[in-house]
Amino acid sequence: MTFEELLNRNPFSMDAGEKGRMLTERLKALTEKHREGCPAYGRMLEAAGYDAGKIQSYKEIPFLPVRLFKEMELRSVPEGEIVKTMTSSGTTGQAVSRIYLDRTTSTNQQKAMVKIVSDFTGSGRMPMILLDCPGVIKNRAMFSARGAGILGFSIFGSKKIYALDDDMKLDVEGLQAFLNEHEGERILLFGFTFMIWQHFYKELVRLKAEGITFDLSKGILIHGGGWKKLQNEAVSHDEFHRRLEEACGLKDIHDYYGMVEQTGCICMECECGRLHCSNFSDIIIRRPLDFSEAGVGETGILQAVSVLPESYPGHSLLTEDEGELLGEDDCPCGRKGKTFRIHGRLKNAEIRGCSDTYAVQF
Repeated sequence: MTFEELLNRNPFSMDAGEKGRMLTERLKALTEKHREGCPAYGRMLEAAGYDAGKIQSYKEIPFLPVRLFKEMELRSVPEGEIVKTMTSSGTTGQAVSRIYLDRTTSTNQQKAMVKIVSDFTGSGRMPMILLDCPGVIKNRAMFSARGAGILGFSIFGSKKIYALDDDMKLDVEGLQAFLNEHEGERILLFGFTFMIWQHFYKELVRLKAEGITFDLSKGILIHGGGWKKLQNEAVSHDEFHRRLEEACGLKDIHDYYGMVEQTGCICMECECGRLHCSNFSDIIIRRPLDFSEAGVGETGILQAVSVLPESYPGHSLLTEDEGELLGEDDCPCGRKGKTFRIHGRLKNAEIRGCSDTYAVQF
């Protein structure tokens, strides 16, 4: 199946059998492409004893630890074809991942993300509130994970406003004027979890005590980037939702899971509270002792696969996140594919989510 054929499908339409066959075909092809284009990756495959002829399932294709992108330059196309370099989040002194994108990979990432997100928001663009500051968008040739997230989701906005100024203060007058202008319309909000809590929610609560309120009951919020700091503050997923509804009427809230090493293949949280893999990606939960595949309800290390990376060998990665498989093709929302939840970072793994990194600096 070509990428264009995949793009023409509903992004959550493939059952386990069809998707497994498609992923095996495409990921085997990507493995060969990266073996030829990236000598370092080719040597890793050789050291692992990789034999393409013996691969029966995409689950058997060797994975790379995501940390390798912090330590090595891994790209599968000539340097002159690179149009964008993505960098992961990192606190001061931490190494960051560098992900090299050619035009094909960059374009396909955007197309896939539009397809995935539109299944939750609808196909039309909406007025959009970015729960961040404009200063985060700096060097367009080298995006940080935070800047890339903002720019990536900005394509869903018909008219956009930053809710915070560059001092991370809520622009009360600007926000009120924007809401008055778009009264009665659905409004899309996007931001990173801890920053929403620290600079948006807490300010709404303070203003509400002074009699200043904002009605976001027609809003739809997409947020992500880590829960570590909120967990430290004893704020659960359900508490986060309840408090925002109390503060401004927001009810339609979706977390998402994603990483700069596989941009575009985000996993969105459905109305049943489950993170969903789309046709473009899959997750495998690995037992930490022997890396065998864990079953439903087991906690293990999350492996993420994606059909999108063509300019770097990021199609099968072992993350530093702990997760749990909730089911496959059985979510009450009706979307097919695996569903899962994230329990957090592996012990001693670096803090690297957009919100978590910001929280450490904060």
